[in-house]
Amino acid sequence: MTSRTHDALPRQAWTPPSGKPPLSARLMRATWRNLPAKRHEAGWEPGLVVPAADGSPLRTDHYFPRAEGDFPTLVVRSPYGRGVPWSPMYGMLFAEQGFHVVLQSCRGTGGSGGRFDLWRNEADDGQATVTWLRKQSWFNGRLGTVGPSYLGYVQWALALDPPPELKAMVVQVGLHDPYTLFHTDGALRLENALAVGVGMTYQHRGIGPFVRATLRLQRRLRAITTAQPLRGAHVSALGGEVPWLDDVMTHPDANDPYWLGASPGEAAERLSVPTGLITGWHDALADQTFEQHGRLRRAGCETALLVGPWTHTSALQQGWPEVFAESLAWLRAHLCADPSGLRPTGVRVHVGGAGEWRDLDDWPLTPAATSWFPAPDGYLTQQAPTDNTPLTSIRYDPADPTPSIGGPLLSRTAGPRDNSVLEAREDVLTFTGPPLAEPVDVLGPVFARLSISTDTGYTDVFTRLCDVDAQGRSINVCDGLTQLRTVEEAPSMVTVPMSSTAHRFAAGHRIRWQISGGAHPRYARSPGTGESSVDATDFTPVRITLHADSALMLPGSTQAAQPFEGEQPDA
Repeated sequence: MTSRTHDALPRQAWTPPSGKPPLSARLMRATWRNLPAKRHEAGWEPGLVVPAADGSPLRTDHYFPRAEGDFPTLVVRSPYGRGVPWSPMYGMLFAEQGFHVVLQSCRGTGGSGGRFDLWRNEADDGQATVTWLRKQSWFNGRLGTVGPSYLGYVQWALALDPPPELKAMVVQVGLHDPYTLFHTDGALRLENALAVGVGMTYQHRGIGPFVRATLRLQRRLRAITTAQPLRGAHVSALGGEVPWLDDVMTHPDANDPYWLGASPGEAAERLSVPTGLITGWHDALADQTFEQHGRLRRAGCETALLVGPWTHTSALQQGWPEVFAESLAWLRAHLCADPSGLRPTGVRVHVGGAGEWRDLDDWPLTPAATSWFPAPDGYLTQQAPTDNTPLTSIRYDPADPTPSIGGPLLSRTAGPRDNSVLEAREDVLTFTGPPLAEPVDVLGPVFARLSISTDTGYTDVFTRLCDVDAQGRSINVCDGLTQLRTVEEAPSMVTVPMSSTAHRFAAGHRIRWQISGGAHPRYARSPGTGESSVDATDFTPVRITLHADSALMLPGSTQAAQPFEGEQPDA
């Protein structure tokens, strides 16, 4: 970490300009309810030019409270433009609460100069922005950062070498590792990649172009995701070549030099800047948030974690009252010496199935994991198997790939969904426990230990935890995918992380384990040959056999019921 100091410059009187925030921001601001009462009217100083590290102009809007006083500053750097929704959500709302807000377009976006690169310039451009701030007469030397998704990535980039003025960060549904945004264990997260491609290419151009591009992608999604080869199929939907998108899609190995320096996540390992973290159980970046929370805790950095019943986008929509209040309380505590809004514990999670919030001292908790085992006829039991004999099998056909339903996506189809139609397919295995005599809480990371053999030697395996209610609806809780290599039809053992959850299985509900050969188009199809999913033109169906020594491992769960005599699990 580089130590930097600067000479204190005489503070000149600052005369606030007379501009009001843009009409679009004021109209959206008027629609929000259940937010903390505003303290000031917000002013607006648009179109400022901040020189980037290489001198490129970074277009910047300045929001401020119309009041006498000394106020801290928030930096919000975005590749998605500076208009709606960022202008009301971050510019207006935080200015009304007593903060200067610097809302800036990343280079190559929103009128800023230079060429946008997915991650390579954010650390230097963030530092250049702080250098500019030091020259502003209204800057009081107390700095915070806030923002979601890629707006979280730029915060971690600045935190690699935190300036002395940086006193607080709030990373909402945030990114720090581009590789795991686009790949899981080498498998391409195809739907995420396409959604990011559209967002990065069009959102900074305004709502109209972004909506049209999103609709165009939806219309062409099937043709794009089933193209042979997959490489380049997105060009028609995105209106031209997007070099960085082709690059990230064609580098599936996390150890490839291409990804060197892409993640600033290591900043958390030595950070002393108080950092609030917010995510949702169905956020596509939830695991990145949990990883950073663990790093911050191990580093002894003050941190807090809020996990709601949200997807990546609904955290900023239905969840916005909670997200904004949490963010505001953290920033006031560390920039304004006002801790009155902080909650008493470091972690607050929403417990799915119970519909309640729970305050915890830490995350994850450390209860012993309970193992549930697949059994003949689709049962899920806690009776451990005595051998590793083949139990059952499915045939995965890339020509008719197992579809994805819900889960942690960036698209509108994210979140909990009824999996009943999916589970009726012949290429989906389900193992279902008995009705529970009393509620069972599962809190923490979920894992699957899979013993799998195949006839081709290559497969993907998708595994999911579901909650089956009394009406037979099977709702996804959490899931994971891995790529698997088997040898001569002998079973291979692999442990698959299935993310984390805080979920209550109610009395009368059943725990279900779902297994299949993929989830398309969330993940690119496995060709069954070991060839790259991006370049493959030949696809081979795969026979996937599950062996009896597989297990679903649930943290803190206990068996609460025995199957009724003669009872069969739901199909």
